Amino acid sequence: MTWGHKVTKSKVFVGLSGGVDSSVATALLKQQNYDVTGVFIKIWQEKWGPCNWKDDRRDAMRVAMHLGIPFKELDLSDEYEKAVVKYMIREYKAGRTPNPDVMCNSQIKFGEFLKWARQQGASFIATGHYARVTRNAQRITSLLSGVDENKDQSYFLWQLKQNQLKHCLFPIGEFQKSKVRKLAKKFKLPTAEKKDSQGICFIGKMGMKDFLKKYIKEKKGDVLNLDGKIIGHHDGAVFLTIGQRHGFVIIKKGTDDKPYYVVSKDVKKNTITVSSRKGHGIALPTARNDIIINKVNWINDKPVENKKYQARFRHLQKLQNCKISRLDSARQVILSKGEYKIKFTKPQEGIAPGQSLVLYDGEVCLGGGVIK
Repeated sequence: MTWGHKVTKSKVFVGLSGGVDSSVATALLKQQNYDVTGVFIKIWQEKWGPCNWKDDRRDAMRVAMHLGIPFKELDLSDEYEKAVVKYMIREYKAGRTPNPDVMCNSQIKFGEFLKWARQQGASFIATGHYARVTRNAQRITSLLSGVDENKDQSYFLWQLKQNQLKHCLFPIGEFQKSKVRKLAKKFKLPTAEKKDSQGICFIGKMGMKDFLKKYIKEKKGDVLNLDGKIIGHHDGAVFLTIGQRHGFVIIKKGTDDKPYYVVSKDVKKNTITVSSRKGHGIALPTARNDIIINKVNWINDKPVENKKYQARFRHLQKLQNCKISRLDSARQVILSKGEYKIKFTKPQEGIAPGQSLVLYDGEVCLGGGVIK
């Protein structure tokens, strides 16, 4: 240290949601001597919605008061409605299965919140995500999966770019969830015993279908088996997704029928095709090795073609070995600009257009794309 020069602490704005994860993240940053401000981000909710945002804001304020840090509230409800809610409804109407958490992160938390925080003089923003970042000598930032494999949230962060990640901190990414709970008690945080939130806030316990029915009209359609025969009915193909086993009625049953799962759907014809389980997976006739993705984002350099990587297209799905290519070998043509083919070593079930496919090289999250 050079005498006579004041050491300035990095200013960090933490997305303080009122949950235990963001509370511990905030406490750790204060312990590490950052200049910490807690920020509660108010998101959109319909008047009939179930989200208890006022309770969460109260808990966030209690944590800030307990830690002796400034507290701010940022209203991003309009931005959230446009970037997340309307996007989600639009995708379901088109027959795709979107991931609103991915859009929330890229557009709201690490988009609008980051931009606002930087305008307020913050060097970094931090959240309670179970993920990690590293920076090399050239100041290139890499996104790593969280240490806790059962809580890792890097899947939801694949759309982030260098100019976002370089201003991000994930203080709890190095810990198991059990350790985070212990730290919450150690810091005597008011949220130490609070249960984890489940699902999407503005949907809550009502379920995705009930939410969508507020914006999309029901329309009765046929349930088909793999032979194309009508065996049941449903009230809208747009409400169902690949792999789902509820939300439709089977009227032609046998004496030992097994559960049926949605294996494909046709939104224009308003039909879904279902199949019963075989062994420990969904029926094999729908298994695929190849997936085309578009709307890609590579966090650092583009992945190397035909190198062995791992990927998942559902949160916490076990990572599957794969390779990536710009060539569609089935047609022997180069894919369109921005498209890549992911070829899995083993056939994959439950693939739905609109889902995020995220690519990994070990613990490094390379980025990903949206399944066509």
